[in-house]
Amino acid sequence: MLFLPPVRWSFFLLVAALAALPACWGGVTGAQGPANAALETAVATKDALVIADALEDLIAAGVDTPEDRQLAYAEVRARAVDTAAYTYARAVVTGRLVQLKGLLGADMVGEVEHYARRSRALDPNFRNGAATRMLGTLYVVAPAALLRNGDSETGLELLEGLVQKDPDVIENHLRVAEAYIALGDVDPAKPHLCRCSADRGKLRRDDQALLAQLLKDAGNPTCPKPAATAPAP
Repeated sequence: MLFLPPVRWSFFLLVAALAALPACWGGVTGAQGPANAALETAVATKDALVIADALEDLIAAGVDTPEDRQLAYAEVRARAVDTAAYTYARAVVTGRLVQLKGLLGADMVGEVEHYARRSRALDPNFRNGAATRMLGTLYVVAPAALLRNGDSETGLELLEGLVQKDPDVIENHLRVAEAYIALGDVDPAKPHLCRCSADRGKLRRDDQALLAQLLKDAGNPTCPKPAATAPAP
């Protein structure tokens, strides 16, 4: 069973420990309380992707509440359309609710997989392969018994494929490094961690925290210094 560090990992990594969690576990960093006004504003747009993005902003800032996650899921679920944007948003908010519910959310992991797969089928290039990143991470870290269409090998192939296709998307490198470390294979993660370190500023706040933990788990590898830029003539 994977060890979960006391910082925010990508939300699917928490799914990997569902079998060890008590049913009352919450896994939410924000304080208990009513839904945030920013999320309520997003809900008023009746746009599933806007709602999902607003929830992610709250989570990245560490100010989300359980009510935020429940509200986002309920609102997105009520607005189903078969588009890459909607199905991606549905996968995102469902995954965040799984993180909130812990063991009680185990039966929703298949829903995350279904909507991530559907988004990828509708448009694999949506948001630079966002659904593929999500699906690849899920396949690596979630218990196989909760999945229908993939495993850790499939997940690594998806994530490595994204790096090869879009090497300048720093989050692709972060997810590959996260996957290797989750599987206990540190060495292949190090080049990706170094790439992320060089472009740390391109990562959102919670992903920067994830990077710091992954670097620690990898033994704080020594990364090559960026090549000096030649002065203009």
